[in-house]
Amino acid sequence: MICIVCRTKRTLVFVLFFFFFYLSQDMTYLCIHAADASSQNLSQHFKESIRFIHECRLNGGACLVHCLAGVSRSTTMVVAYLMTVTTYSWEECLSAVKAVRSFVGPNYGFQQQLQEYQMNQVTEYRAWLRASFRPSPFKDQEQVGVLLNQYIEQQQQENQRRGGDQGWMNQASSVYPLPYNAYNGSGGNR
Repeated sequence: MICIVCRTKRTLVFVLFFFFFYLSQDMTYLCIHAADASSQNLSQHFKESIRFIHECRLNGGACLVHCLAGVSRSTTMVVAYLMTVTTYSWEECLSAVKAVRSFVGPNYGFQQQLQEYQMNQVTEYRAWLRASFRPSPFKDQEQVGVLLNQYIEQQQQENQRRGGDQGWMNQASSVYPLPYNAYNGSGGNR
């Protein structure tokens, strides 16, 4: 289950599956059922989640996006949001998230959905966001860029610590090597 919780000055975004938490009357919730399975279609919920997160940020709230393990579903939603408010690709946004939470990694199906979102919808969603909300005071493009550089530095340091090139092991962990346009909007694991 995905629950997005909004509260003045504190906005909590929960991505949950069989997870119980205290429900406060001074918060607004958006709950979406979502399993951590490659066949789960999270992309159908991107727009409402992006809208909710962005609206809360514009109204002075802070966001916490979480799921039961904090690894796959929540990360997918954060990456989709970052892709929408910046011009970065899904891989770059995922790397930026890994700079502050190194063990995250959407499952294969969620990565497929992020790639499809990048290829087929993100431009439309960016235009929708600009048309639907006042101009953003945030420096998201710059901040994601800083995190991306931080991630690259972390990977270089890890490589040096390990004593050189480890080949495929130095790629972004938990990212499957998806060829460009691998899914081309057809078939797939949805």
